[in-house]
Amino acid sequence: MTSDAEFAARAAELDRADPLRAHRDLFIGADDPGVVAYLDGNSLGRPLKASAERIGGLVRDAWGSRLIRSWDEGWFDLPLTIGDRLGAAALGAAPGQTVIGDSTTVLLYKLVRGAAALRPGRTEIVIDRDNFPTDRYVVEGVAAELGLTLRWIEAAPRGGVTADDVRAAVSERTAVVVLSHVAYRSGHLLDAPAIAAAVHEADALLLLDLCHSAGAVPVDLDGWGVDLAAGCTYKYLNGGPGSPAFGYVGARHLGAFRQPIWGWMGGDDAFAMAQGFTPARGVRRLISGTPTVLGMAAVQDTVALIEQVGMAAIRAKSVALTGFAVELADAWLLRHGVVLGSPAEAERRGGHVTIDHPAFRDMTQRLWARGVIPDFRPPEGLRLGLSPLSTSFDEVRIGVAAIRDELRGL
Repeated sequence: MTSDAEFAARAAELDRADPLRAHRDLFIGADDPGVVAYLDGNSLGRPLKASAERIGGLVRDAWGSRLIRSWDEGWFDLPLTIGDRLGAAALGAAPGQTVIGDSTTVLLYKLVRGAAALRPGRTEIVIDRDNFPTDRYVVEGVAAELGLTLRWIEAAPRGGVTADDVRAAVSERTAVVVLSHVAYRSGHLLDAPAIAAAVHEADALLLLDLCHSAGAVPVDLDGWGVDLAAGCTYKYLNGGPGSPAFGYVGARHLGAFRQPIWGWMGGDDAFAMAQGFTPARGVRRLISGTPTVLGMAAVQDTVALIEQVGMAAIRAKSVALTGFAVELADAWLLRHGVVLGSPAEAERRGGHVTIDHPAFRDMTQRLWARGVIPDFRPPEGLRLGLSPLSTSFDEVRIGVAAIRDELRGL
């Protein structure tokens, strides 16, 4: 049996050998003594120091000094310029297919409605029961609006949707399949290329939610043949609370794609103020109203860091972090009745690990009081969200040890 001292030495050695260790110092709060283990980067990422400087400068200079002229000096195109950089750095998307703007919910609505319109006469939308509530609610709302039928995939909560599940659910009636690339609860990682192939066998469209993927797991939207995608920027992309989401429409669909919320900045000539709406050429048509310039600011710094480091190195660190968390859980927690709620195999797991126990709901606040910050997801899951650029191996050790100590006290 590995002792506490041996695990401490292991964590220290893993941190010394970590090629990304220096990047922790780029984040605000990494040395905060009040937070000894931040294990919730899959809900809200730490801010970069560069982002604090960027936002301050934006308020002082671009807004405070340049004022309205800043729209002509870059603001107007920010949703597209940041979208292209994000697409290249983290999404496997060629230029002209990704845009920043709106919340994930609004973008999902636009994309689901647009997908349904691309498949006229089809009567079903496919989604899994364990998808994130917003995804399910949006799809239910669209189905109610359009008189479509929902076909539910019943996936194992501790596993996830497989290509066989999708193949059994789709048919000539399917317009669009909506799935999360990484399951928000279990962390299950879809076999996206196989699922895209299964969807396309039925001539349906695949819409991926990338909220728990972007910035933690390599994504290749173009290479996989994904049709549409959306995701948030405040998790592994460290955009800050409420930072705007991103949307992707594959280039092959852009000419015919129509979304239902027509706004002036998504029009062909925004400043013509013309009577009647003509959608912009390209992915700008996914935009509706004025973009949130302040909200987009911080995303640029994480995108720049991903461009520097590369998603392969980020994924390697993520696999190592989650693997260490699973090892610690096996050694310290299973004897207390904890069950691993995520896939044990690294290749089937995203950037977080979920562990299940009936006591975790009440335990979460006690852990927070100790400076150990995971989050809880019903019915009894504690999620350990491990951000590769800002989380240390020793944080993982400290956090899992605190969970063990709380279980011992029950």
